Amino acid sequence: MIQADQLNRILNIMNVYDTAVIHGRFQILHNDHLKYLLAGKAMCRHLVVGITNPDPVLTNSVDSDPSRSQVLSNPLTYFERLVMTREVLLEAGLALEDMTITPLPITRPELFKYYVPMDALFVLSIYDGWGRQKLEQFKTLGLETHVLWEVAPEEKGISAQDIRELMLKGQNWAHLVPEASARLLKKWRIPDRLRQMHQESSQTG
Repeated sequence: MIQADQLNRILNIMNVYDTAVIHGRFQILHNDHLKYLLAGKAMCRHLVVGITNPDPVLTNSVDSDPSRSQVLSNPLTYFERLVMTREVLLEAGLALEDMTITPLPITRPELFKYYVPMDALFVLSIYDGWGRQKLEQFKTLGLETHVLWEVAPEEKGISAQDIRELMLKGQNWAHLVPEASARLLKKWRIPDRLRQMHQESSQTG
């Protein structure tokens, strides 16, 4: 895991940006999410983390990935994801002044300017059609972008969906997430919440 002193050395040798915007739903912030966030931080002095799908009103369905807006895919509130993201990054060695965490209605690009600095570098990773769609969306807005990596879906690695399924089945999942994530997910009883949501969905379905 990259720690703050290593990031500082990277910053000293790279042509870094003052501010970068990175985003994710983080509906279980896992180890690969942390790798992604730290890769974004290595490119800037201040990282703005946009948490997408902050609430149902600001979430539109996406044809290329319709499951993203489903209830069972979104067990955590925006506030819980903000706390989890902050605590994971602090545990990784970042300071509060290194980051800002904000909602980002990723399916409503006309609202971006109200949430994030539009003159920042917009950083993303691409695994599928939705990732490519977001990149084109950023470019259409005239934003400066950087793709950290682009890999096929089968090479993605850890998936939050897989972790949610492990929780539903009562199987081990904590080794797939940072310690701060595991601590908060257990405190908030997210596996129990998911099972309750699944039961309610089955009854209404």
